Amino acid sequence: MTKGFGLLEMRWIMLVLAIAGLAMQGQLWLFDSGVSKSRDLHNAVLEQSRENEDLRNRNAALEAEVVNLKKGKSAAEERARTDLGMIGRSETFYQVVPAGRDRLLAHAPRN
Repeated sequence: MTKGFGLLEMRWIMLVLAIAGLAMQGQLWLFDSGVSKSRDLHNAVLEQSRENEDLRNRNAALEAEVVNLKKGKSAAEERARTDLGMIGRSETFYQVVPAGRDRLLAHAPRN
């Protein structure tokens, strides 16, 4: 009885290992679950990171606005003016009508 493997057995083992290695490399590079999927996931993570950073900045701006609204009356009044169209007690409202609208009203039929 001889120790270990003979030359013929070693060649068969090397051939089987080479085929298995090529099969794994083929799966890694050619199939959807390989390198392309990894690249797609990496790109998705980068895109999500950018979106998260934008949302962090937006949240910080909103938080600063909330603090400003809680602390100052002038900020709340400005918000009411711009968003709700409110007018202060000591203010006068002027509505500017474009020139084209006057002509349309002047030529409108009267009942």
